[in-house]
Amino acid sequence: MSFRLRVLGLLMLVALTATAATAWLTLRQVTRQVQETVTAGRQEVSRITGELRAYGFAHGTWEGLSPTVGELARDTGQRIRIVTESDVLLADSDALAGRDPRAPSSQPPVLVDPRPVLRFPAGRTPRTPVKLAATAIADYRAAVAYGACLTRAGAEVTAAADDVGVPRIGTDRRPARCEEPRPGASPPTARDLDAVRRCESERRLTDCLQRVFDERTASVAPPRLEIRLGVRDESPPTLAAAPTVAVAVGVALAAVLGALLLSRAVLRPVRAMTLAAKGLGEGDLDRRVPVSGRDEIAQLGGAFNRMADSLRAGEERQRRLTGDIAHELRTPLANLRGYLEALRDGVVEPTPELLDSLHEEAMLQQRIVDDLQDLALAEAGRLTYHPAEVDLRELLEAGRRAHHAQAEAAGVTLALQAPRPVLVTADPDRLRQAVGNLLGNALRATGAGGSVTLALVPRGELAVVEVRDTGRGIAEEDLPHLFDRFWRADASRGRATGGSGLGLSIARQIVTDHRGTIEVRSTLGAGTTFTITLPSVPGGGPPGGGGPAGGGRGGPAGRG
Repeated sequence: MSFRLRVLGLLMLVALTATAATAWLTLRQVTRQVQETVTAGRQEVSRITGELRAYGFAHGTWEGLSPTVGELARDTGQRIRIVTESDVLLADSDALAGRDPRAPSSQPPVLVDPRPVLRFPAGRTPRTPVKLAATAIADYRAAVAYGACLTRAGAEVTAAADDVGVPRIGTDRRPARCEEPRPGASPPTARDLDAVRRCESERRLTDCLQRVFDERTASVAPPRLEIRLGVRDESPPTLAAAPTVAVAVGVALAAVLGALLLSRAVLRPVRAMTLAAKGLGEGDLDRRVPVSGRDEIAQLGGAFNRMADSLRAGEERQRRLTGDIAHELRTPLANLRGYLEALRDGVVEPTPELLDSLHEEAMLQQRIVDDLQDLALAEAGRLTYHPAEVDLRELLEAGRRAHHAQAEAAGVTLALQAPRPVLVTADPDRLRQAVGNLLGNALRATGAGGSVTLALVPRGELAVVEVRDTGRGIAEEDLPHLFDRFWRADASRGRATGGSGLGLSIARQIVTDHRGTIEVRSTLGAGTTFTITLPSVPGGGPPGGGGPAGGGRGGPAGRG
């Protein structure tokens, strides 16, 4: 999996876990505290109203209520303000605690009625009115109220005058026993419906009697209370801090652990690459970093190892080049020195043939130095090119003419196959130098009776130049080294038969600078074919690697 995806996945996991844990804890804590608050509030309200109702029921007055209110306020933590229905203040817990009374809560007050609730025997309606006083007026008021209750309840009212003429109210109708219908019972009959109506009549009767009782006892019973609990704009209860802090610490630890794992996964290979890079800087070109996986870190490690391989290969090439140059120059210079010393000492006569040989040897050394300079400039991107529109057929024909004498001397047939002109944008001298190097190598590799062919093959927007020979060929294991500097397939070949070993390197660099490619295929005993591919679209800019004007121009074709 990609390193970026792993990091993103880990961060998303930590974020989702933290969010889920926080949400779960908050919801759970809020729900529990709301439930506890509601339950506690109901219990506190029930306790306050219960004790106040019990006080009024037992004492018949609200006098002396303040100590009870103060104790309830201390036990419940509530601010309690008690007034009568006529808005007469009876007690305030703030005043009892010695502080300025705060504004009461805007919640509706809780009503407390200390008067008793009448209980009537189930299924029976009193047949005689309840005497509420000993006087006739009281009897009459009670009888009228009772009669009104029976009438509103739909009962059949009977009345008979007593000794003083006050009516005695009663009823002969007994309501049916009121029972709740059982689940799954059969549909109600007409009798059942009549019983239901009578039950409703009985309930209206008991309600009416309770109302009459309350009215008749209002003058002696304590008034109803209005209890206000709490304070206006009171701060709501806050969440407990300990669980929240615990979850926050847990989430932080999870994030830190994830960061440590992530940093370990990232920094371990980075630390290894740092140590390897330090070793490379100190000259240890064998240092490598372990690579595992296929993510970006693994790709970076692979790129580092490839860079180290390239540096080591470059160092080896540099050492080999230095050795090759020393080898190429040591023997010729030693010969020149020996002949010059012999001429100076008079041991050898300065004949024209000897002077010509020494001059030829000096020219060979000059040629090697010039080739090295061209190759160094080309690889550094400072070799000067002068691009122009070039007809490859004419360029190949010029190369054939330049090597015709060499081919005749070697007994090799040199042919040109170019059916039509092909135009490219190139430096004609440099391109002729590259083709000349290939052509010279092909003539040296082909024995008498063989043939070398220059072929021009148009291929769409590409121009393909082939140099084919029927020589001895090149072994397959030697092909990867063919373009290396000073490399020769036959190590025993000298400069007289094998050249300096720089021609193919120079040819490849020139072709590359012209945005082209050079390839080789060979078969032992059958011959070798070098293929140069160039873009044939005219109008292109200067080839890559052009340097300042005035740089060295290529020498004659076939150099190298």
